[in-house]
Amino acid sequence: MIRSVVPFLLVIALLSACSSNNVKQDKSLQKYFDENKVEGCFAIMDNASGKFTVHNLARYRDSSYLPASTFKIVNSLIGLQTGKIVNDSMVIKWDGVTRRVADWNKDLTMYEAFRVSSVYYYQEVARRIGKDTMQFWLDSLGYGTKKIKGAVDSFWLNNTLKVTPDEQLGLVKRLYFDQLPFFKSYQEVVKRAMLFEENTNYRLGYKTGWGFKENGNAIGWVVGWIEENKHPYFFVLNIESPDKDFDMWTIRMKMLKDILKHLGFMEGKM
Repeated sequence: MIRSVVPFLLVIALLSACSSNNVKQDKSLQKYFDENKVEGCFAIMDNASGKFTVHNLARYRDSSYLPASTFKIVNSLIGLQTGKIVNDSMVIKWDGVTRRVADWNKDLTMYEAFRVSSVYYYQEVARRIGKDTMQFWLDSLGYGTKKIKGAVDSFWLNNTLKVTPDEQLGLVKRLYFDQLPFFKSYQEVVKRAMLFEENTNYRLGYKTGWGFKENGNAIGWVVGWIEENKHPYFFVLNIESPDKDFDMWTIRMKMLKDILKHLGFMEGKM
């Protein structure tokens, strides 16, 4: 059963964030893509001014890709709103299948599963939500192509559902300000799970994703925000590599932090 949706029935959360009159294209960021031998895009939005700094505007605004594990943001919100996730301490038992990430091979809470990006936990959440309810919320959010094809536990991994980098940035911006069509308390739960770094200089919240296009190329995401002096900036990094041995796990985060440092972040001066 969909929990208390009446206030949201007429709300379609338009997730696109960027317009042509508030964008600065920064060619200096190309070196980070070249040195890692990837295609891709990066964008960051200054919330105070509404201005964007973007590398590869066409890809950022007009190209769609499978969300992979960044969909855990939406899956968590839907699970919480529908009561299929009771709270972030809810345990789902490990199914006994040994997977490539050791941290997945045990019982996990929602908070733990989000932090280690457990596939099995969120596939089980999606099965409990069910296809019809999942479709209702994708339509309500206006999330990407809004398509569910095949099993409800894999559509965000199999290139059925696709989303633009601009829509990803719009989603995390609205999440940060509790503007998505979910109860505020549930948005706060997800934001806590996304907060990976907090010190005197900055707070960094994000979700990563890693999947494969129809042609076999690896797609990597990092979507989130960095906050300095209580001032939020929202970002998205999307990268692509044809290399079968590409170290997506390491490189996407290294690229993000290198770019943020290049732009003057992570020192508490922004």
